[in-house]
Amino acid sequence: MRIIAGAFKGRRLKSPSGLRIRPALDKVKEAVFDILYDVEGYIVLDLFAGTGSMGLEALSRGAQFAVFVDNWRESIRLIRENIARTGTEERTRILGVDVRKGIEILSKEGAQFDLIFVDPPYLKGLVLPTVSYLFEKGLMRADGVIIAEHHPKELISPLPDGLSVSDSRSYGQTRVTFFKRPK
Repeated sequence: MRIIAGAFKGRRLKSPSGLRIRPALDKVKEAVFDILYDVEGYIVLDLFAGTGSMGLEALSRGAQFAVFVDNWRESIRLIRENIARTGTEERTRILGVDVRKGIEILSKEGAQFDLIFVDPPYLKGLVLPTVSYLFEKGLMRADGVIIAEHHPKELISPLPDGLSVSDSRSYGQTRVTFFKRPK
C-alpha cells in the first residue's frame, strides 16, 4: 500500500498483517482521487480510517488537515505510524473512538469538512446510518462530498432529504458512492 500522487508519492504505508482491516486498494484510491481531481486546501474526515490511507492520500495531494476516526487499537497504531511516515503530525488529528461518538464530538466542536471518507466493514449495514448521521449532525460543508466505499449489495437508500448520490462506480467487490447536496 502506498501514496499514489502528490507530495508523498510512492511513500509506502504500513498495512495490517491480518484481515480485520481492509485498506483501500490502490486502484480504488486512484479512481476516487481521479474523480475528485483537486483537494487543495480541503479539510478531510476519514471515518473507519483503518490505516489512514485515504486521508493521507488527500494530505499528499494538498488537503490542509485530516481527522481520522477509528476505535480499534491496531488501526490507531497504524494510523499514527503512517502519519509519522508522511511527516504530517501537525496537519492531523486522531480520535480513537467509535465513529458515532467521533461524529458527536466533532459536531459539538462545530467542525465541518469538505471531504468525508466512510469505509466501514462490508455488509454490516453501516453505510447508510453513518452517512445519514454525518448529514444530520452538519459535518458536511454546503459544497462538500461524502465518499462511501462499500460492498455493491450494501443498501444506501433512502437518503435524508437534501442529500443525493452524485456518482457511483464499481471496482470488483467494491462500490464507491459519492454523496452531495443537490444543486
